[in-house]
Amino acid sequence: MLNDPELRLLDAALETVSRLPADGTYLNTVASAVMDVHGDIYTGANVFHYTGGPCAELVALGVAAGAGAGPIATIVAVGDENRGVLPPCGRCRQVLLDQQPDCFVVVPDGGDSITVRATDLLPYSYQHPDADPPRLLRFSPVHWGAVTDGVKTATTRFDDPTEPGPVTLLFEFDDRYRALPGVVESVEQVRFADITDAQAALEDCTADELRTGLRTHYYPGIVADDVVDFVRFRVAEAER
Repeated sequence: MLNDPELRLLDAALETVSRLPADGTYLNTVASAVMDVHGDIYTGANVFHYTGGPCAELVALGVAAGAGAGPIATIVAVGDENRGVLPPCGRCRQVLLDQQPDCFVVVPDGGDSITVRATDLLPYSYQHPDADPPRLLRFSPVHWGAVTDGVKTATTRFDDPTEPGPVTLLFEFDDRYRALPGVVESVEQVRFADITDAQAALEDCTADELRTGLRTHYYPGIVADDVVDFVRFRVAEAER
């Protein structure tokens, strides 16, 4: 199920595809919309050509870049003639992996639409050795105050890879995304069952409370032997 910002993004893509010329030339048949970490939306359409014209997703990424957008949080593509949401092709998946690996991609799922991380669309993938993409660390909006005040500096993640270095802290408010520049200072891997009270104290709870909260609110299928990432982060001092 898509959240409110993702539904607005889908609406923008559908509005764009509805304006494409239905002249039978099949030059423009897919529209794409991207949303950056500030909640701004940019759209584009594919340009078919026998030499290999760009897909709609790549056009939308280029439009966003030309407008000075921030890192991309979400992307979607839709087809003309009421074809609905379309999954990205292999080339677009590789581009997203190299340029926006933490971007969420809207894909069809039966009769519904869901989001998946760009990295999950291309398992066992090759990544360009010179790629240095922006990274995202997503948060529920309930944590905005604690993070901006410097109270919350740790988060526990499962199947949500991150690494030390610069990162955009993304808060998914329903009305509009908000973002802060940040730094991931360390990532420590630990068995779910072995989370310590000292680690949990950085999230203002005990180890048992943290495990219960993670199971209840985020990872209902997690088991004792699963490995989680205990992430230490901070808001970038120069930007606070």
